[in-house]
Amino acid sequence: MKRTWLIRLLATSCISLPVFIGGCQPQPPDPSATNSSSPAANTQAKKSIKVNPSWLLQGDNAPLTLALQNGYFGNKGLDVKIERGFGSADTLAKVASGQFEIGFGDLYSMIEFNAKNPNDQLVAIALPYNKSPFSIVTLKKNNITEPKALAGKKLGAPAGDAPRKVFPVLAEQLGIKPDGVEWVTMEPKLREALLIKGDVDAVSGFMTTILPSLAKAGTKSEDITMFSYTDYGLDLYGNAIIVKKSFLKENPDVVKNFLAAYVQGFQDTIKNPAIGLESVVKAGDSLMDANSEKLRLQIALDKLYITPEVDQVGIGGADNARLEKTIQQVAKGFSLEAPKLDQVFDGSFLPPKEQRLLPPVADRKPLP
Repeated sequence: MKRTWLIRLLATSCISLPVFIGGCQPQPPDPSATNSSSPAANTQAKKSIKVNPSWLLQGDNAPLTLALQNGYFGNKGLDVKIERGFGSADTLAKVASGQFEIGFGDLYSMIEFNAKNPNDQLVAIALPYNKSPFSIVTLKKNNITEPKALAGKKLGAPAGDAPRKVFPVLAEQLGIKPDGVEWVTMEPKLREALLIKGDVDAVSGFMTTILPSLAKAGTKSEDITMFSYTDYGLDLYGNAIIVKKSFLKENPDVVKNFLAAYVQGFQDTIKNPAIGLESVVKAGDSLMDANSEKLRLQIALDKLYITPEVDQVGIGGADNARLEKTIQQVAKGFSLEAPKLDQVFDGSFLPPKEQRLLPPVADRKPLP
């Protein structure tokens, strides 16, 4: 674990609230009330689509909310409405059922979903999270200094938690038995509280969720130990933009236009993350904590969004060899036949690579 990164990030988050508040925020008002088109957008009828970000709106959703705020979706003929999610597994099921046209969810859980639901196949159309936020987090007082030491410990997570589902694959990489830990199922909002209380030895989840929640509860960075899946043999991609295959076939232009607008919002967020953060806070409710969302967005910028690979493949793209390897790893861990790459990811609806390049470093402002 790169302790320097964790200490620097939490130390600069400006979060010092002593009272614990869980990673779940109350449900925000429907952001559909947000103007989805700019004054310059044409007045013809727009295609209405519902988007599920897999959880409540959070700082790392800035590309989505900024694209909405700046009218990029409206300019592409889309009336985008964002409705909260209840976890990646729930998002996948709702996209498959047609409740949402587009969802943000775990690519590898999607592989398992497709294997179990052959008549409702999903496909990833973009990989904006170039690295996975999957992590196991514990506290220094628990004396778990390496992930192998998780064997025999109590791990806490919600039942549908994607990192929990993929843990058997990580366990194989670590050389421990997948069933060598005891899982304690809990509500998402209780995860960090129960870790602090000592009811579990560690928790699984997204680093973008756990770290801000612990910081908000007053836990110091030097008291946290984090094991990122990507540091221990699972070079996974993070959340993908996912659609139902039948919707993709019937609405190719809608998908192309959504991705073009989203990429614009992503590039604007990289250029000026403070504006991106502002758009998330504006789209959320009055109880959204700006400091927590700032930390969440900073983690995404530092660890998930901007990588050397993105410089090569462009925003939303993938390195086929890397993706193929992780598909094989996860399929094996799930005891599934590995699907072909094109059954999992179809990047052909993304804008051309030259339109998806990261902004030059000189054009990027830091998140103050």
